[in-house]
Amino acid sequence: MTKKKIKYQRFSERRNIFQRIWEHLPGLGSGMLGVALVCALCVGAWWAVGGAVGGTWGEEHYRKLWERTHPDTIKKPLSPLPYEKFPPQQVPEYRYHDHNNLSTKNKSNATDPRKKAELNKKNVYPDRTAEILQDMCSKVDEINRFDCFPQGNANEKDCNKRGCCWKSTDAHGVPYCFYPSHFDSFRFINMTEDKHGMNVYMEKVRPSGYPGDFELARMDFKYLSDDCLQIKIYDAEHKRFEPPQPEIMMVPKPLSKQKYRVQVDGGFIGFKIIRNSDNVTIINTQDIGGLILSDKFLQISAVLSTSHIFGLGEKRARFMNSVNWNTFALFNRDRAPTEGVNLYGTHPFYLAVEHDGKSHGMLLLNSNAMDIVLQPTPGITYRTTGGILNLFVFVGPAPKDVVAQYTELVGRPFMPPYWALGFHLSRYNYGSLNATRQIWKANRDAGIPFDVQWNDIDYMHDNNDFTYDKVNYAGLPEFVKELHNEGMHYIMIIDPGIGESLKPGTYAAYDRGVEMDIFVKNSTNQIFVGQVWNKGHTVFPDFTHPNATSYWVEMMTDYHRQVPYDGVWIDMNEPSNFLDGPVFGTCAPETIPYRPRTSDPQLRTHTLCMDAKHFLGEHYDLHNLYAMSEAIATNFALAEIRGKRPFIISRATFVGFGRYAGHWSGDIASDWHDMRMTIPELLSFSLFGIPMMGADICGFNRDTTVELCKRWMQLGAFYPFSRNHNTIDAKAQDPVSLGPDVVEASRKALRLRYEILPYYYTLFWRAHVFGDTVIRPLFFEAPEQNNLHDIDDQFMIGPYIMVTPILQQNSVVTRGVFPPPQCWYNILDGQFLAVDKSLELTENETVSVKGGGIIPLQAPPTQGPVSTHVTRSAPLQLLAVPDLSLRAEGELYWDDGDSLNSYEEKKYSHIQFMLNGTELQSSVQWWGYGVPTLNKITILNQPAVKVVAINDQPCIKPCEFTYLNKTRVLVVNVNLSLDKPFTVKWSYKPKQNRNWSIGW
Repeated sequence: MTKKKIKYQRFSERRNIFQRIWEHLPGLGSGMLGVALVCALCVGAWWAVGGAVGGTWGEEHYRKLWERTHPDTIKKPLSPLPYEKFPPQQVPEYRYHDHNNLSTKNKSNATDPRKKAELNKKNVYPDRTAEILQDMCSKVDEINRFDCFPQGNANEKDCNKRGCCWKSTDAHGVPYCFYPSHFDSFRFINMTEDKHGMNVYMEKVRPSGYPGDFELARMDFKYLSDDCLQIKIYDAEHKRFEPPQPEIMMVPKPLSKQKYRVQVDGGFIGFKIIRNSDNVTIINTQDIGGLILSDKFLQISAVLSTSHIFGLGEKRARFMNSVNWNTFALFNRDRAPTEGVNLYGTHPFYLAVEHDGKSHGMLLLNSNAMDIVLQPTPGITYRTTGGILNLFVFVGPAPKDVVAQYTELVGRPFMPPYWALGFHLSRYNYGSLNATRQIWKANRDAGIPFDVQWNDIDYMHDNNDFTYDKVNYAGLPEFVKELHNEGMHYIMIIDPGIGESLKPGTYAAYDRGVEMDIFVKNSTNQIFVGQVWNKGHTVFPDFTHPNATSYWVEMMTDYHRQVPYDGVWIDMNEPSNFLDGPVFGTCAPETIPYRPRTSDPQLRTHTLCMDAKHFLGEHYDLHNLYAMSEAIATNFALAEIRGKRPFIISRATFVGFGRYAGHWSGDIASDWHDMRMTIPELLSFSLFGIPMMGADICGFNRDTTVELCKRWMQLGAFYPFSRNHNTIDAKAQDPVSLGPDVVEASRKALRLRYEILPYYYTLFWRAHVFGDTVIRPLFFEAPEQNNLHDIDDQFMIGPYIMVTPILQQNSVVTRGVFPPPQCWYNILDGQFLAVDKSLELTENETVSVKGGGIIPLQAPPTQGPVSTHVTRSAPLQLLAVPDLSLRAEGELYWDDGDSLNSYEEKKYSHIQFMLNGTELQSSVQWWGYGVPTLNKITILNQPAVKVVAINDQPCIKPCEFTYLNKTRVLVVNVNLSLDKPFTVKWSYKPKQNRNWSIGW
């Protein structure tokens, strides 16, 4: 039985003495009882008024009433208020909340009519003399300045008018106009709490300087779980836009060991989030200033517990964000990735990692154009141009815990089909189907492992969706069937823009869209007409319309009957428009008081008007959600059409996007810098819960070179989404077209990728079910090692495999860091590499494996074409790498690789592997799908081995073992079924028994 929420009451529910007298005197006359009742009421009124006037009822009795109605939450007395001396006209009204979140009370009795009237005054705030303001401003160091005038053109007069401080400085980025201490934009007027949260009402004290101030605001704290908290700040009087996606379950979990507490103090607007384990304040918005709540400008600032901040994208930058007064915009935009500008996606989520490895994260769930400011305090400011401030805090404490908590809230990543982990080949404008087939066949014949052939918009008729060019691409349906016969797959592009200029009745995608009324409208309720790739003009489906998904399923189904594609590439979905608005008419003026730093003159630049109409609202609010709504419709359509797992790659993204689709990094250039910068973006999207991510291998724009493409194939072979793709006017860059050096490097790198696919696939399963990362930074395995935080030219695949690519031109070696305490080995031959040092590596040493892991492998065949269709039926292998304590562990997840809901329907197998000293064994956790047999076990860092036993039987033919003395590797050839547990034991030759574990 759950307890009901207890609301505050001004009187006790217990029967008083007069009720008991009434019950015990049933025989008395009604007259006497009436007199008694009147007397009792008089006495009661005297008692209440006297108590209130004297202060005892208003303080003591109210506290007792709280304790009586909350007996399970009273742990200790109220904490004392912090105290500061103020000038007489500046004394704040303290209302407070104790640090344990157990009781809430207004110290100023709200029943006092004089004080109540004062609280209800609007737009009145105390004047501050120049001396008082100067004293308040003098307490703010440069590093603690939060910008009070971010629009630009700041001046002292307007700054002081806002009640802020003005002081010039020579330091770059430091604001001249900044908030003083005790800046009172709002004041608390009421707080209530139960065990799952707290509600706080705030009243505006002074104008913000932006139009449409909230007069009355509400701040809701919801304790969603022991490690996740929501803070929702919004207009208490008017409903405002909130993103409909991602869908978030707001039902709180039972709280058993809460890892955080909230501190709200009536003297300072804002709040603190404190980690319970060590009492560290991880987020502090109190007495910072910067809380602005107005119609088209909302802002909140916070001091953070560390300057090591990751995430916040999409942008081109190093993985660890600069906090040197760094301002960047988030607003989905079609542009080639460069530093300092907003790109294709919006993810206002950060991960903060402290010096001891403890971490937290915070998300602002808001879909409007925004700026984010990082400063060396360390601090963060979110500035958004609409909606509400809907914050979610994740308290970890490990970085991997934060990401798992984040994806649990916004949606776990989708489970990809196994074939999607193979290599993909594409280019913009092969020119014809014959050219496509020739490139496909040449690379297969050259032994390039290869699973998926793609086509860009040149396959279409006049660049119109759901058509194909029946001249240049005649025979496309038959080619796709040929791919399927070879065990391969086909993906083509679909842009959201639908051609508008065809003859009525000849293009179903347009005609049905008009009939179903699913296109975005302009301000006069006519269909919004723009221009993208179509010949003529373009209209845009409104994926928020109730009919839109049915329309999209119908179009995709009809086209699938012609060309049986297997996945979809959705591009241009920021949405992109070649015009800054419509073909016909104009956009309404963008009257926003603050313009995010998008580097564009208007928000409508290369997109739709901000006043364009969707079913759920204006484009102003929905712009960043366009790709999300398209991905949801596309995901649903693919599942309906194929009855198998959808596979979608998208350019634009939003919070929670990884639940439906993956991402590639867009139109990067074929140069060394762009190759190097793909790794930080890969790591960032891993934090965002979008593990299926990659970049155009060898670059998209401009011509690549043999050396660059060779190095990029050696790197890109280990992207989760591994695709070579380039543009229309660049030379061909598939491996065969670039010659034998690129072919050989590609073949070797991709064969290794295919060999580790069972490990990779298991990681994607863990991401889908538990929220683990697939690609991750080095520090995820040792966050307390601060020297690892800034490394973003190496990356981990899961917990045990590390990639250290060669990223420098004219270089045949690279240098990598090998973190302690475990040893690292070359994955190709088992040779010891390093421990706790930096080491120079050749191109054959760039993939290493860490002690402590057991890696499931599946070697591709040495002859013939290689695809996952071929490798999945081959035997498996295990690579066991002991740690310093001679232990290791690993696991394998296996299903049919393509069915929907395999895990949920228990149509899978899950096997764990454990190594302890000289014994390796398996444990079947679940058996629901057949797994290939195991034919080889390799154990690294072993002394000379004398004898091996399999399931307590000597290893004799067909079992055999080999010891490689040079690399200290034991190889055991076996034939084991994995549906039953097995044990492998071995012993050493006597003279090798001592000190072998450090024999390197």
